[in-house]
Amino acid sequence: MRIAYLDCFAGISGDMFLGALVDAGVPLQILQDATTSLGLGASLKVETVDRSGISCTKVHVYEGDSLAEGESGSGVTEQAQRDVAYSQQIKTQHLHKVGHDHTHEGHSHEELPTHVHGRSLSAIRSLILATPLSEAIKQTSIKTFELLGHSEAKIHNVSVDEIHFHEVGAVDAIVDIVAASAGIHHLQIGKWYSSPLNVGGGMVVCAHGTFPVPAPATADLLRGFPTYSAHVQKELVTPTGAALIRALDPVFGQQPAMTVEHIGYGAGTRNPKDFPNVLRLSIGESSDLAIPNLPSTLIEEREHAGKRSESVSVLETALDDLSPQVLAYVAETALAKGALDVMLTPVIMKKGRPGTLLTILCNESDRLAMEHLILSETSTLGVRTRQDRRTTLDRSHVSVATEYGEIRVKVGSLAGEELNAAPEFEDCRAAALKFAVPVKQVQQAAIAAYRR
Repeated sequence: MRIAYLDCFAGISGDMFLGALVDAGVPLQILQDATTSLGLGASLKVETVDRSGISCTKVHVYEGDSLAEGESGSGVTEQAQRDVAYSQQIKTQHLHKVGHDHTHEGHSHEELPTHVHGRSLSAIRSLILATPLSEAIKQTSIKTFELLGHSEAKIHNVSVDEIHFHEVGAVDAIVDIVAASAGIHHLQIGKWYSSPLNVGGGMVVCAHGTFPVPAPATADLLRGFPTYSAHVQKELVTPTGAALIRALDPVFGQQPAMTVEHIGYGAGTRNPKDFPNVLRLSIGESSDLAIPNLPSTLIEEREHAGKRSESVSVLETALDDLSPQVLAYVAETALAKGALDVMLTPVIMKKGRPGTLLTILCNESDRLAMEHLILSETSTLGVRTRQDRRTTLDRSHVSVATEYGEIRVKVGSLAGEELNAAPEFEDCRAAALKFAVPVKQVQQAAIAAYRR
């Protein structure tokens, strides 16, 4: 299988990813055509630069004859521009999200841009859908922007429809994401892998105060991914970079056994002393079969890594004296606090009493919070916990147009092969209520639209 490995020892941003793609052999014309198709008057310019003695590729986004905002070295972080837009637009009951990327350093509020005209997420989606690009490239681009938009909405506690992307910065962000999506699909990678992500360190100045790195939206996008902070006190993972790697959904860990054919180095904007600010991309073929006498257990482990495998905490307690109303409340609260899943199973307990087995699945980082929830909100005197492995398909969302409006379809795939597709029930329920039709009718329409 053709695989790719991202070595994120210096983090990841949109321009670093584009540079790594070009340096690894993706024809610049592929990215240029994707940029031109947007009709934004943008173009890409490439140069070879040095980062701590490493020759690498730097990609610049131009609007006409000028660099897209922020590429000129203003030093304003992507998160800071977003938050300034938010602060200014709250005064007029509009929220705007600012989209500059890659600078890896924050400045004071006075240095931030003051213009806040922007595009909504739906406008950006329509812009991408109107291009002649392949459906696969469109869907990857839209998925990445939706991930970015949902994180921004969560951070600012507003609906995703209220999120707007800064007029100039959005050109930079749109080009980064759409061109990167074109490069991703050109490579035809069966599975992506990645090292843990170095997020950098220090503090970043935003409109609402000074935050530790990673910035709030970045931290939300990296939820559940292995991260660390080392070497430099700068922001190394930007929201756009985090959204791209979230969209790729790679398997994290050391580089898998592979026969490397191409290596690309993508440069970040800054050039700190004695620290190569680059993203390394290795592309090749999975080489398990080329390893002599490879133990069968290792082969199974490698094959298993082709799926999304992770460790989860399982908490259980059996209850025979608790109100169903409280049980439902506990289940809802657990999900709201980040539980991966909650199950209520009828059981027969000692003395023949009917009861309920409460089971909560969560990340290890949330285990103590879930234990406290169970012990404080239920009548139990104890909680059983264990660590399980779970394997899941790669998940993505595709929005389809139906006579009842747009419906999201959740797609499950393995190594690029689609295995499951199901409409999001909440979207179907909302549409069914709006049009006064059976919910199954909306589900059928969504599936039919997706199959088309």
